[in-house]
Amino acid sequence: MRGRHRRARHRAGHRASGVDGGDTIAVRVVVERGAALRVRSAAATVTLPGRSTAESTARWHLEVSGALDVDPQPTVVADGSRHVTSTRLLVDESGRIRLRERIQIGRSNERQGCWSGSLHADVDGQSLLRHRIELGEESATHDLLGTPLASVSELRYPDIAADALSTVLELADGGSFATWQGDRLAYQLAAFSPSTAAAISSSSSILVRA
Repeated sequence: MRGRHRRARHRAGHRASGVDGGDTIAVRVVVERGAALRVRSAAATVTLPGRSTAESTARWHLEVSGALDVDPQPTVVADGSRHVTSTRLLVDESGRIRLRERIQIGRSNERQGCWSGSLHADVDGQSLLRHRIELGEESATHDLLGTPLASVSELRYPDIAADALSTVLELADGGSFATWQGDRLAYQLAAFSPSTAAAISSSSSILVRA
């Protein structure tokens, strides 16, 4: 996906999409100088175990010289699946970025599953942020007495996320990183599309292959 025009918006998918164990999603976005691109998804992504493995992978590679706003609907790690996300972000001196990721372990009445996410962000070839987080079973945060099953993280550069409803860390070289963890993303359901809310609350499997 390459943004060359002055302003553009890209929406991926039209309903809740399924990712099975063994699947790998690779997304590359390039926004050139003077261009502005917003990336959205129409509904949640639901990960499910595959026949031979429970693990699926998503890799994002973002190159930003213009303005990029990435805010897809949540990823729901369902039915005991394991999902690994990695994001590589390269921003130059003229670039602006807003990148938000929302994760939920389990649909309604589910608590099984595991997610691991890493973010590697550079500005003009210099390190801006290195961040890694895990949720769910097999993670360092897993505790029967109080285990977070939902996460929201948002990176902005060079702006500061003064409006974020979470913990905000101002980065040494500009921009900010906001994080929130809790049990459910339910407080945001009113802002979801009906199909996204259904994907999070449904107890049935969605078997749409990516």
